[in-house]
Amino acid sequence: MIKPRILIVEDEADIRRFVRMALEKEGMSVFETATAEDARLNAGSRKPDLMIVDLGLPDGDGKMLIRDVRSWISAPIIVLSARDRETEKVEALDAGADDYLVKPFGVPELLARVRAQIRRASGHVKSEIECGPIRLDTKSARVTCDGLPVKLTSHEFRLLAYLMHHNGRVVSRTELVEHLYDQDFDRDSNTIEVFIGRLRKKIPGDVIQTVRGLGYR
Repeated sequence: MIKPRILIVEDEADIRRFVRMALEKEGMSVFETATAEDARLNAGSRKPDLMIVDLGLPDGDGKMLIRDVRSWISAPIIVLSARDRETEKVEALDAGADDYLVKPFGVPELLARVRAQIRRASGHVKSEIECGPIRLDTKSARVTCDGLPVKLTSHEFRLLAYLMHHNGRVVSRTELVEHLYDQDFDRDSNTIEVFIGRLRKKIPGDVIQTVRGLGYR
């Protein structure tokens, strides 16, 4: 399974830790920050699949952060805030948030909302993805090419699934590393190139294109 990347923007360390543990237990890759400024930097450099944002940040209101990043990223944004007034919810949604969850919250509901937003953002509500002759089923972890089964390792499957989820977009090597591995993985390793080479031997070679100096599409 591919690991969606989640950026948590929350100044309370206990809540950050609590949410992070819940998301990582769900199989997601999580990074976090306590300030709006760091959130802008992380959103730009790490390109999260989803952001969870508190409104009461030490260096500014979360609604301004949402408005700023919404001008250049399309990832879903879920507000996680103790502010329960309707006006706060309306303003956050108008600023560019996709969902709003009031503290205190239940972990099952948060996880369900995260999964729903990621499904909508990927444009793949169904478990099957198609790209040319390749068909990939995320639920059964099966891949076929022109109707014939293709046997992949778990890492090969996750790499192919991520590229297919982002069909048409150039995905950098760094982005692939962050989705496939934990943060302590040796990012100078050529493992991604090895997996790409293996995939090209198992599926038509032109399905995965190398964009020199940028990554893969």
